Amino acid sequence: MAQVILGAVGSAIGGPIGAFIGSTIGAAVDAAAINALTPARPVGPRIRELALSGTAEGAPMAAAFGRVRVSGQMIWAARFREKRVERQSGGGKGGGGTVESRYSLSFAIALCEGPIDGVGRIWADGRPMDLDGATFRLHLGTEDQTPDPLIEAVEGSAPAYRGCAYVVFEDLPLGPFGNRPPQLSFEVFRRPRGGEPRLEDRLKGVCLIPGAGEFVLATEIVRRQDSLVRVSTENVNNLEGRPDLLVSLDQLQAQLPALEAVVLVVSWFGTSLDAGVCQIRPGVEQPDKPTTPFVWRAGGVGRGGALLVSRDEGGGPAYGGTPADAAVVQAIVELKRRGLKVTLYPFVLMDCEGYPWRGRITGAAADVPQLFGVAQPEDITVHGGRIDHAVADWGLRRMVLHQARLAQLAGGVDSFLIGSELRGVTTIRDGAGGYPAVEALRDLAADCRTILGAGTAIGYAADWSEYFGHQPADGSGDVVFHLDPLWADPVIDFVGIDFYPPLADWRGEADVADVAAGIARGEGYAWFYASEEDRLAGARTPITDGAYGEPWVFRPKDLLNWWSNAHHDRPGGVRSET
Repeated sequence: MAQVILGAVGSAIGGPIGAFIGSTIGAAVDAAAINALTPARPVGPRIRELALSGTAEGAPMAAAFGRVRVSGQMIWAARFREKRVERQSGGGKGGGGTVESRYSLSFAIALCEGPIDGVGRIWADGRPMDLDGATFRLHLGTEDQTPDPLIEAVEGSAPAYRGCAYVVFEDLPLGPFGNRPPQLSFEVFRRPRGGEPRLEDRLKGVCLIPGAGEFVLATEIVRRQDSLVRVSTENVNNLEGRPDLLVSLDQLQAQLPALEAVVLVVSWFGTSLDAGVCQIRPGVEQPDKPTTPFVWRAGGVGRGGALLVSRDEGGGPAYGGTPADAAVVQAIVELKRRGLKVTLYPFVLMDCEGYPWRGRITGAAADVPQLFGVAQPEDITVHGGRIDHAVADWGLRRMVLHQARLAQLAGGVDSFLIGSELRGVTTIRDGAGGYPAVEALRDLAADCRTILGAGTAIGYAADWSEYFGHQPADGSGDVVFHLDPLWADPVIDFVGIDFYPPLADWRGEADVADVAAGIARGEGYAWFYASEEDRLAGARTPITDGAYGEPWVFRPKDLLNWWSNAHHDRPGGVRSET
């Protein structure tokens, strides 16, 4: 108001020149009056310079082997940045306030001699560092690494620090550390080089688990809107500020140089061990979670139509949710881009009392159709990047056919599993002695073939105690190779076995050689425990076959003979001639 009044008065001082001089004087008087009427804002503490610890010429460089914690040495720092922030301390016009100074620093920390395979945890001043919002880059210390772009931009030119593993932090806020650079230490991974080939040099395939987590498989950063002003990342929990999947795959390929194939697990959730009422549904960790650049959707539904996974004793979700469809497609595309073969593995996690194994789902023959459901390939269709469903049931077929469509949407996969470890279901018998779930799996495999085409190998992953046959404990004496109709089906390309039999049962001295030899001897091969009491007592019953000389029929660990010999069922214990 003062500016308006005095400016107008000044303008009235005669003539154009007088008006100009008068208005200028009026504005100056106005400014002085306002400053006199308005109290100055107090300025908070400021720092003039930062004390930085550097690396002296000739200082030793650490050499890391295995997984070690190293304290870094600062090798570069830019001038700190100061940002002034006004904080109001009162309401209304003319209220007081202060001006705070906030500081950030860009710097580089040398870790150790390179090359390393990666970095895990970081500690700041002895405590785990909160990396949310921090921008940093890891240079592995190879002999061909290039200069860091930030250092180069600041300095005009920069060394590449070849042979030295280092981390560059960009504008790290210093407030949480008392407006000074924190003392940092790093968990460094480095596998041994040279010498005889090790396990890491020989492994060709891995299984990517646990297959749960709504956005864990995404290759782009997914952000969650926690409040009006706070945003968090869903899938960045690493040093490099990139999606976790990309960082972990980089580390995986660095540590397993012979890697050729990845089994990609994608989990839905079973709701009961009773096959007659069990639903198999995609799950979410919480009912509301706004995310960008895409929202969660899987199995043809959004959050509102998904299963809310149960909570643990601490109130958190007992499982991570089902990976979003978009994230699964991104993961498949990324694995293929890296030259890796991909097996897509639809997986059932049980979210019911006790969190049991899916192999315990069982029931009567009449329950099998309900468990599998009625979904057909034509009921599950792709529209752009979205998969829609025309049926409402939540059977096993819906999960498997949906994931076959995901594989199709991603441009195909090398292998596909129609299920795994359904031991309690595949051994359900009908009144005629047949196995209805085995026939249902054959039908499911055929429908997957119509979606996936001839270029994808299709199989089922049986439990190690399931693949070789069924000897029901019903007094019939039957010995049946119940999965053979599935294994022999022309649609099935391979026998899959989740193979984790007992390797050792030590009752005295033993060594690593005993464990290695246990793959084809010991429990499940030479002998078994007839009861839990026998196991505790160490009373072993030999596995024999006096009638036909085929003890391998009863040996879950005898892969060689199961594969090499003709299979003759034994209805009532009598060996069939065919």
